Amino acid sequence: MPIDQKASLQHAGPGMATGKRRAMGWSLALLAFAQLIYSLDINIVFVALPEIGQGLGFSEQSLQWVVSAYTIFCGGFLLLGGRAADLLGQKRMFIFALLLYAASSLLGGLAWSPILIIIARAIQGVGAAFLFPATLSLINRLFEEGPRRNRALAVWGGAGASGLTIGSLLGGLLTDAFGWEAVFYVNVPLAGIAALVALFLIPRDEARSRKRHFDLPGAITVTAGATLFVYVLVQGPEYGWSSPNIIVCAILSLALLSIFAFIEKRSSDPLMSIRLFGNRSLVAGMSITFIFMGTFGALPYFLTTLFHNVHGYSALQTGLAFIVPSLAIAIGTQLGERLASRMQTRSTLLIGMGVGIVGTMLIPLGAYPGSTYLTIVPGLIISGIGQGITWTGMWIAASSGVAQEDQGVASGMASTTLNIGNAIGLAVLIAVANSAIQGKTGESLIEAAASGQRLAIYLAAAGIFIGALIALLLPRKH
Repeated sequence: MPIDQKASLQHAGPGMATGKRRAMGWSLALLAFAQLIYSLDINIVFVALPEIGQGLGFSEQSLQWVVSAYTIFCGGFLLLGGRAADLLGQKRMFIFALLLYAASSLLGGLAWSPILIIIARAIQGVGAAFLFPATLSLINRLFEEGPRRNRALAVWGGAGASGLTIGSLLGGLLTDAFGWEAVFYVNVPLAGIAALVALFLIPRDEARSRKRHFDLPGAITVTAGATLFVYVLVQGPEYGWSSPNIIVCAILSLALLSIFAFIEKRSSDPLMSIRLFGNRSLVAGMSITFIFMGTFGALPYFLTTLFHNVHGYSALQTGLAFIVPSLAIAIGTQLGERLASRMQTRSTLLIGMGVGIVGTMLIPLGAYPGSTYLTIVPGLIISGIGQGITWTGMWIAASSGVAQEDQGVASGMASTTLNIGNAIGLAVLIAVANSAIQGKTGESLIEAAASGQRLAIYLAAAGIFIGALIALLLPRKH
């Protein structure tokens, strides 16, 4: 909550203060609902992919673009989305992103060809890139740094964890009942209603004390460079790292990002101020978001392949299997808020990552062809709690000490490293997991796949330990 809002509450009568607190509570509920929509869409399309491929005539090689188009454009536009929230208004960009999400989802449901649904997913990715930093920066603006913000981030994080489970279950149910189009249509009323309610519920954007420019050259170079970089990370394993396409895109990405750094250094009103890198808490938070999504964030992929390919679960059974870890993550976000309100952020992160390491090391005990679901449950619960604590703590770190006018771009910076960490972590761990399955068939293929997944999960635990070491660099302050 900004200082002027806090002061007005202190000088207002009891009735007015209660009304404002209630309004803030409803605003938080809407922001959490937006995060639910965002995270729901991450998993809901995965379940429908086979039906999308059959219905629109995708080849096995091209079907991945239904996922890749979203990932690439989301990762490339996050920094631009964060700065747009700062300069054009967080409420405005929040509503714009929701409307873009609704329109692109409608286009996806109406798609009659592969190219059209890929375009819809790319636009959906841009909408997500504007929605995530706008939502996060609104929380950081409306709730002052400390217990209030920690509590709000825990509610926001818990909604995101719930969305992952709901996405898997809803995707299976909608696809079975109404066809793959339903996984797109469901977003239209959800995002549309959220945008309409936001007009009346979210406090208006604060007036800017001085006119700031958008830094168009910086926006173009960083968006193009980041988009190409994420493209290289996502498509490199598929096309081969030595393919001309990947090499050319990597060189162009490096050149554009170098030009962006040069522009920002000389600009009087940069898109991303270099001084932000002087904030130790933000830099450590960005590093931890990178590690988080390359380790914790990669686990759902390996759990999905484990349940489906090794244990033979159906899509619905796989969705049901994710209820336990998702509930554990939601509980962990609430524990993270309580810990962060009573101790230093670095201590909260160390506890979260320590718990996460223990839980992640236990998961492979249930990663054998003959294992039962109960064997893997203890690891899923402990790892999920650690993941939830870490999720809350790392966003507290990334927002600490950041001025209000920079909250959007700081959120964009941290969420960009989150997205890139996921792409790199998945690429590395999938390569490790699949290294032993070449030429295998039948039972030997299942054994090799299970062995590769166990190794990948152990490496994820090692990555979490590296994240704990980075957490030690956080400033010693409450």
